[in-house]
Amino acid sequence: MLGTAFKAAGMLSQEGIEVEIVDLRTLVPLDKETILKSVKKTGRLVVLHEATRTGGFGGEICALVAEEAFSALKAPVKRVTAPDIPVPCSPPLEKFYMPDEAQLIQAVKECTGYLRY
Repeated sequence: MLGTAFKAAGMLSQEGIEVEIVDLRTLVPLDKETILKSVKKTGRLVVLHEATRTGGFGGEICALVAEEAFSALKAPVKRVTAPDIPVPCSPPLEKFYMPDEAQLIQAVKECTGYLRY
């Protein structure tokens, strides 16, 4: 998913939207400090992962931010995930299953365009 994140960041940069990518190399131990530092710096969180939305680890990251950095958020948290369906075992079907740059760009634009009153 890191390649997808960097491609989307490049496309967004051409539109004047700069993003910060946090590459979590491991989930255990989870680098909470880096996640929270990024959210406090940017005021936003978009989680990208290839697991399904329900039961995926991205929900845990969102919970961490809600519990420890909620007041820093300038927009609702967004998740870009695989759909809640069985994982396909066919390469042609996988491309429709995996989150892509377009979905990530849409989520980032929704976060950056959100106005909190």
